[in-house]
Amino acid sequence: MATIDRLTNVLVYQDISAAHDFLVEAFGFTPGGVERDGEGNAVHAEVRAGDTAIWLHRVAPEHQMRSPKELPAVSGGLYVYVDDVDAHFERARTAGAQTDPEPRTQPYGMYEYGARDTEGHHWWFGSPVST
Repeated sequence: MATIDRLTNVLVYQDISAAHDFLVEAFGFTPGGVERDGEGNAVHAEVRAGDTAIWLHRVAPEHQMRSPKELPAVSGGLYVYVDDVDAHFERARTAGAQTDPEPRTQPYGMYEYGARDTEGHHWWFGSPVST
């Protein structure tokens, strides 16, 4: 059996450049740059959370890939561990992220909040509750 040793998340955006900048400003990801085609259109971007890459992919009808902005619902999201949930929440809200709910302790032992980015991808940010 093949060994799996790395995972890269891929999210689809209509406006890759704006999404890249928002994810860096609001959520504190490390910028990975925006790649453009010969006409200057953004075709790919990357942000990083520690060693984990998140690729920002263009809308691609030929692959049935759409932004949540075009869809009636989102079927999943990404959970990101942060060391200071309250400070992260304030940063995200100040930068214009739609937040819901505000940080709170969950029965499964996490202190967390939820947010949506500029195109509706769902994110959760949290830390384990100290016991």
